[in-house]
Amino acid sequence: MPQRDRRSLWTALSASANLSSRFLWGAGASVALGDLGTGSSLGGRAEELLGRSVLVATADQLTAALALIELDGIARRMVLCPADLPAEHIPFIVGSVPIDAIVSDRPELEANNLMVPCFITPSPAIQPVACDRSALHQSALHPTEWILLTSGTTGQPKMVVHTLASLAGGIDDSDSLAGGYVWSTFYDIRRYGGLQIFLRAVLTGGSLVLSSPQEPTADFLARAGTRGVTHISGTPSHWRKALMTPSAHDMAPRYVRLSGEIADQSILDNLQSFYPEAAVAHAFASTEAGLAFDVRDGLAGFPASLIDAQNGKVDLKVEDGSLRIRSPRTAARYLGNEAALSGADGFVDTGDMLELRDGRYYFVGRRDGVINVGGLKVHPEEVEAVINGHPQVRFSMVRTRKNPITGALVIAQVVLNAPPNGQAATLQQEILDLCRSALARHKVPAAIQFVNDLAVAPTGKMVRPHA
Repeated sequence: MPQRDRRSLWTALSASANLSSRFLWGAGASVALGDLGTGSSLGGRAEELLGRSVLVATADQLTAALALIELDGIARRMVLCPADLPAEHIPFIVGSVPIDAIVSDRPELEANNLMVPCFITPSPAIQPVACDRSALHQSALHPTEWILLTSGTTGQPKMVVHTLASLAGGIDDSDSLAGGYVWSTFYDIRRYGGLQIFLRAVLTGGSLVLSSPQEPTADFLARAGTRGVTHISGTPSHWRKALMTPSAHDMAPRYVRLSGEIADQSILDNLQSFYPEAAVAHAFASTEAGLAFDVRDGLAGFPASLIDAQNGKVDLKVEDGSLRIRSPRTAARYLGNEAALSGADGFVDTGDMLELRDGRYYFVGRRDGVINVGGLKVHPEEVEAVINGHPQVRFSMVRTRKNPITGALVIAQVVLNAPPNGQAATLQQEILDLCRSALARHKVPAAIQFVNDLAVAPTGKMVRPHA
């Protein structure tokens, strides 16, 4: 199938024959994509942003999605700010990029004395305007740079430079269907994982149900079911929480996707059991390296044959135990940061550690997340994968506790499928026995603590303590 015109999101959309039947559904409003043909979410002011460096910082995902469609191919650069970005980082971003226009529905940014000459307030209510987008796109000299912020937990965010070509490099036009998919995601579309789903919906003829951080998970799932969601993505932590709500039964997706964290066998099996008609896949991607691959065989990890496959699209290798990626989907560079994004050979070191077992690579954790127990390394995720394999465990988090002898002890906090009802001691012993049978002695938790819930960050990843 010939590749469609992807000079910008709008050129791709305008070539679609079914725009009037495609929607972006937010928690509080919805928009028919066809309305953008003669209307604007920017009050008809898109021409003012031609060639500008624009900060897109909206409280609402729907207004962000509309702004991205209107600005791609017109703005010189778009910086995507998730709603959870701490306000103190905004002046740093504005000064570092630099920014000469802001698209935001957050009044505090307009009143923040950021010294930005152009401020436009977007709206999900599309206003009819006389605009010639084709002429604007012809005036643009270069593809728009998409700047994504990394989700680091401390310090100023790194700004990663992509283009539509690198972001959409893993999206095949053959994914399009005459009737269209209805996509959804737990992610914020201004983060890499959510942006991938937004682009899939826009570029392959689909509609999209957007989440909201203010909306309870149960309400989001019910709304997704009402809209007939066929394809939905989230982190393993998103899905573990989702499967604990009765509303998970309100939808019947045909495709379930996991990314952002290690997908252990337990969550893959639980999702396949819960949605038996769905294809369950887990993808590996990062903001810097882009989308590397997805796995659809129902098993944790990935076949060793993917390494050194040299398929012309994505090259993978393992060096010093970590996965490294080189592909056209990789970001171009960091913006305003001297750090090298990739090595001299073009490979990005993801920092995700692998272990080869029986012809298959398994993710065991992050290089920077290791617990040191008496000089021996413990990856929390490796221990969690074993604990999560117990039939009465929903999910778990392994952390460290200081110890005067070994320096640290491994402690596991565990959420059960149901209250232990007087069987807590028995369950704790069963989980410890399971760990002893599968893990080296220094990796076995010194204690199992049952908790009602575990915190998940706005990124969808489990909140892990730093000490």
